[in-house]
Amino acid sequence: MAPGDLVVTPTGLRYNGKRYPCAIGRGGLSSRKTEGDGATPVGIHRIVALLYRPDRMKKPAKWALPILPGDLWSDDPAMPDYNNQVKRPYEGSHEIMRRADPLYDLVLVIDWNWPKAESGRGSCIFMHGWRGPGHPTAGCIALKPEHLRLLAAHVGIGCRLIVARGI
Repeated sequence: MAPGDLVVTPTGLRYNGKRYPCAIGRGGLSSRKTEGDGATPVGIHRIVALLYRPDRMKKPAKWALPILPGDLWSDDPAMPDYNNQVKRPYEGSHEIMRRADPLYDLVLVIDWNWPKAESGRGSCIFMHGWRGPGHPTAGCIALKPEHLRLLAAHVGIGCRLIVARGI
C-alpha cells in the first residue's frame, strides 16, 4: 500500500497515517458483490469523479463536477446505461443525486463495475456523507461530512481505494 491510498476496513478508513470513522454497507464487505445486496465490494478501486452540490457548498477541488437538478445514477441492470450518471426523465431504476438530505452533497465516485458495467454486479458505489456512526449504507462508504471534505481536497482522479477485510 502506498501512503496516499485510502484503505477501508471494518474499523474505519485510513489515509496518510490518520484513521477516520466510516460506515460500510449493511451487507458487510463482500468479494461477490451483486446488485441490491447492500455489501461494500472488497478490492482495489479507483476514484473516478468528485461531485458536489453547488447550492450547498463551494467547489471542493478544481476537478469537482456539480450535481445539478435532474441528475440521477442508474441502478437498473436492464438498462444500457446501468451504473452511469443519467438525467431525468429516466425510465429505469435510479438513485437521485440531488437529494433533500445532505448525504450526497459531496460524492467521490468509485470505479466499481464502471465504466462498462456488468448487469447485476452492483452500482452506485460512492464515498458520501453519513447518517451517523453505526448507520450502514446500501453498499457505499460513508464518512462524517467534514472528513469527506478533507479527503476530497487531497485526493484526485485515480487515487486508490483499497477495501479489505482484515488489514
